[in-house]
Amino acid sequence: MNTTAITTDTIVYPESDGQPMADNTLQWDWMVKIVGELRELFAGQEVFVAGDLFWYPVEGNPNIVQAPDVMVVFGRPPGYRGSYKQWEEGGIAPQVVFEILSPRNTRDEMANKLKFYQRYGVEEYYLIDPYKNTAMGWVRSNGEYVHVYPIDGYISPRLGIRFEESGGELKLYTPEGREFVTREKRVEEIQEELRKTQLAFEEERQRALHAMQQIEAERQRAEAEHQRAEAERQRAEAERAAKEALAAKLRELGLDPDSLLKPAS
Repeated sequence: MNTTAITTDTIVYPESDGQPMADNTLQWDWMVKIVGELRELFAGQEVFVAGDLFWYPVEGNPNIVQAPDVMVVFGRPPGYRGSYKQWEEGGIAPQVVFEILSPRNTRDEMANKLKFYQRYGVEEYYLIDPYKNTAMGWVRSNGEYVHVYPIDGYISPRLGIRFEESGGELKLYTPEGREFVTREKRVEEIQEELRKTQLAFEEERQRALHAMQQIEAERQRAEAEHQRAEAERQRAEAERAAKEALAAKLRELGLDPDSLLKPAS
């Protein structure tokens, strides 16, 4: 009887389950907003941020898998992945995950996700309900999850971002205090920041140009003053030379230049 050994090289780890990334635009906007803001926040750092990416924590078992709506992995470089195979990533599990509720999520499904994240090493797990504008959080302490309550004003230990629930709205803020916004809104903000920067640059350039013009005008004034002084010196020198020439001529004629050239009293 012939048997074929199954090796880790022959195991298939799917990169998609055929399901849509999001059930609706509200869920999608939250996913893109969080992924985009976190990527901007950690740009240039050894931090991998992804959305709806399959995470396989156990080599050899493709059935153990989750696809967090957002996952953040510190200590791993950003870049393309078809899936996150933990054994190929230095054994580092995502430290932070977000789930955005959709209408088809069941209570049992979300309970199982909570257990999965706790079992496989996620340090911080945040569940956002975009319909109620609320959030819940769990943070690992002594190996177990502790429910974050209240989450209003809470700051993520890993991310440094702040959660706020007020006025019937859920808002997230960067460590610098800037509100998380959609990518379209962020593009508008960046464009406005660039416009203000360009305006400030142009104003500074105009001030510098004005200062240079003033310096040049002062230089020209000083140069003109110098030229006037030089002309006066040359005139006085010419007058002195003329007087000396006249005095010499008078002496040749036997006349006293001092008495003849003396100003009349």
